[in-house]
Amino acid sequence: MTRIYLIRHAEAEGNLYRVAHGHYDSLITDRGYQQIKALEKRFADVQIDAVYSSDLFRTRTTAKAIYVPRGLPLHTDAGLREINMGIWEDRPWQELTMESPDQMYYFNRRVDQWQIEGGESVAQVLDRYLASLRRISHENDGKTVAVFSHGAAMRIVLGTLQGLPPEQIGNTPHGDNTAVSLLEAEGDVIRVIYRDDNQHLLDAGLSTLAKQRWWKDAKMLEKGIYYAPLTDDLRRELIEQGADVPAAGHLITVMYDRHAAGLVQLLPEKAQSAGWIGYYWLAPAYRGHHRGIAPLGQVVKFYRARGVDRLRMDCADESTRCFFEKFGFRPLTGSTLEKYIGYEEQ
Repeated sequence: MTRIYLIRHAEAEGNLYRVAHGHYDSLITDRGYQQIKALEKRFADVQIDAVYSSDLFRTRTTAKAIYVPRGLPLHTDAGLREINMGIWEDRPWQELTMESPDQMYYFNRRVDQWQIEGGESVAQVLDRYLASLRRISHENDGKTVAVFSHGAAMRIVLGTLQGLPPEQIGNTPHGDNTAVSLLEAEGDVIRVIYRDDNQHLLDAGLSTLAKQRWWKDAKMLEKGIYYAPLTDDLRRELIEQGADVPAAGHLITVMYDRHAAGLVQLLPEKAQSAGWIGYYWLAPAYRGHHRGIAPLGQVVKFYRARGVDRLRMDCADESTRCFFEKFGFRPLTGSTLEKYIGYEEQ
């Protein structure tokens, strides 16, 4: 018999910025690194003989909680990847909700009916994933292993291993970041002993799901931020709310419920060693409820696509600096803040 701890990756950019990341290779957030420390503490006295993960950065990094303290090698396996999101990759969940509400419902509640261009089916996920789990089990018979993977794929696999047909998987829980499930494998038979345990996060006040509401909605429909180019009408709407709308730069309108809620100005002409944020503003009526966080994802997306691995901004206001420092910006010189968005070890 093989014991398998199946563990979801720590909070990553898609979770924080509310964008769809399947095979997209996203980074771990600051809170995600805290979750990794809590996970390491949870497993400090647990015997682990081998560690596996998908080949994506967010799982490989989370796996360090277990393989680094034990001096074990990390084995990567693309079969453990998240479900491929196809044309949904790296797009805001709210935008997808507005564009395809039926498909959004299917993705969360009836994944057996979810069909988008380039997206994987339930059968495709199960074929590659269960093959990897069984291979890991056979390679480690009589041992205990840790396997790091991804939320949607794990939900499909765990529900199936519990004997549920595909149409009922949508009734199962969403696993928190770094939530732990325990499997026991004998030959090709794999049993779920427990699933989605996040007590280490609750004890430390680090749960991602506890800070979000989308999963509580019966229809699983996102109600959040999305984005649009700045038009004359949106410019007037922003000015009426008190925005000092810049005349130049790459401008992204932050939208909420079909209204202009904020504005981000990027300065790509300054992007040599870093991508600069010139203006980052949310209207007073829309502040709070964590709405100021998601636009950072659009900044990362814009500059990462241009090969830039650092963001910078001038920020002298103390309260504003505190906000950005909470999400990974660090003091550089004077009033300048910098955030690393590359894949090298930090």
